[in-house]
Amino acid sequence: MSEMTRWIDLEGAVNARDLGGLPTRDGGRTRHGRIFRADNLQGLTPADVALLVGELKLRHVVDLRSTAEVSLEGPGPLTQVPEVRHHHLTLFAEGGRHTDVEADSIDGDRVLPWAERVLDEELRVTGFYFGYLRDRPDAVVAALRVMAMDDGASLVHCAAGKDRTGVLSALALEIAGATRAAIVEDYVATGERLELILKRLRGSDTYRGDLDSRPADDHMPRARYIEQFLGVLEDRFGGPMGWLARHGWTDADTAAMRSRLRD
Repeated sequence: MSEMTRWIDLEGAVNARDLGGLPTRDGGRTRHGRIFRADNLQGLTPADVALLVGELKLRHVVDLRSTAEVSLEGPGPLTQVPEVRHHHLTLFAEGGRHTDVEADSIDGDRVLPWAERVLDEELRVTGFYFGYLRDRPDAVVAALRVMAMDDGASLVHCAAGKDRTGVLSALALEIAGATRAAIVEDYVATGERLELILKRLRGSDTYRGDLDSRPADDHMPRARYIEQFLGVLEDRFGGPMGWLARHGWTDADTAAMRSRLRD
């Protein structure tokens, strides 16, 4: 199945797609209709909600946005749907060149510009994606467990659906046995929708300042970013599974995720 068939066309979100249809290391494919990824969802229309909840059987939403983002932007219409459970699991550690637009670092009610956010030395070395795991391993593991639940489809999202969502999607695919090339392919696919994503986010007071403070090309998801993240996990923990095991992920958790994403 081609990459383009994985997109979910919505009126109120532009970066929604299925983690199904990707090749696995044993020659199989990940399953469609089980785990979705997306950008922010507060603009979903009634038709979008009907598609996601009715046709696609969405039952769990993992919201990786910060508390400040949710407060400023709103939780979105899916929070009013009784069939859908929401799991707010912020990853907090953001504020560098290759992270999602976000609003965690605030001074009172004012969002700090990129230049004023402190970048610690370890993140300069390891890349900001590892910072999510370093600072909020509890949220990362909890999010993956929600994504592995078997009572309907799950969806993970943040603001752009690129960095925070990209890291969680990469880990879920790794657990399911997707090839490394497939994980990279899924990550960079956001680039196909980047102009639409940036246009959407520029319509929000929450994100416009951060977006306008950096060249548009800075936001492009490049293969080397996710490869660097996975390389850090290889070097420090023997791979993503080693990091997960160190933070409470069990064989039963792995079996649950593989049951979700594999035939």
